[in-house]
Amino acid sequence: MDYKNAGVDIEAGYKSVELMKKHVQETMRPEVLGGIGGFSGGFSLASFGGMEKPTLLSGTDGVGTKLKLAFLMDKHDTVGIDCVAMCVNDVACAGGEPLFFLDYIACGKNYPEKIARIVSGVAEGCKQCGAALIGGETAEMPGFYPEDEYDLAGFAVGIADEKDMITGANLKAGDVLVGLASSGVHSNGFSLVRKVFEQEMTREGLEAYYEELGTTLGEALIAPTKIYVNALKEIKAAGVKVKACSHITGGGFYENVPRMLKDGVRAVIKKDSYPVPPIFKLLAKKGSIAEKMMYNTYNMGIGMIVAVDPAQKDQAMEAARKAGETPYLIGTVEAGEKGVDVC
Repeated sequence: MDYKNAGVDIEAGYKSVELMKKHVQETMRPEVLGGIGGFSGGFSLASFGGMEKPTLLSGTDGVGTKLKLAFLMDKHDTVGIDCVAMCVNDVACAGGEPLFFLDYIACGKNYPEKIARIVSGVAEGCKQCGAALIGGETAEMPGFYPEDEYDLAGFAVGIADEKDMITGANLKAGDVLVGLASSGVHSNGFSLVRKVFEQEMTREGLEAYYEELGTTLGEALIAPTKIYVNALKEIKAAGVKVKACSHITGGGFYENVPRMLKDGVRAVIKKDSYPVPPIFKLLAKKGSIAEKMMYNTYNMGIGMIVAVDPAQKDQAMEAARKAGETPYLIGTVEAGEKGVDVC
């Protein structure tokens, strides 16, 4: 009897590491200490000595049941982008620059080529936001996960000078809300998505082309989460003061927008201020989902919201466009009880 007989293939683990090394190497930053394969990842903060009060920011998240689509479609090279995005967008929301990322993959059976494809997506997400992929873990757990399934989670660390952190403290009535377009459903609410499209949750069903989507159902749903780090950097570089910021994830508008507000102010968002992507309209129609529930579950086409002074709204929107994003003026901040009106 040996470990392989128990279902854990150590040699497959070694092969996975070798296959993923090239992807990991592409994410390296000058501050990374040591090479790949150590017991921990080192990162020097010496280059940030110019900050008055350097402050570390962190975020952790997973991909959730969106992974079920990856299994059905046998497409594993984009869910890593989702994993990175869910973490680094949270760090960026606080005004942080993502520095490094670590991933955790747990699987029923280690298929090295599949693991390498997953990590290639993680590396791509890291490259999009400038973070180094300095560590990770692949855990083969037979009997815990089905052989063809896995879970994926991550952890990001960023940095900001304390004075530059986005806290919402200076938010006031009259400020405006700029929304940055999402790429689709992103990585939240997929348990409901899968319930609504229960009959379509097969390889054939996901490969069906939908005229209103302009693509297959599977491609529309698995589109990776947008990473907004560079957009927020461009907005800051343009001299715009971002007063508050919200990453629209699980809980949609009703849960996430209030998190950016201080007491005494209320966000008012106009539903007709931007186009809702077709995937949300299809989801609502097919599932008979009430409009408020849609806005309480999904991003509805807006993945990030920033609050700025009205005098700087044009600068903010131009900077977002420069970063390749599509911005919309979606609402205002008003005096009132802390909360959000979507009207």
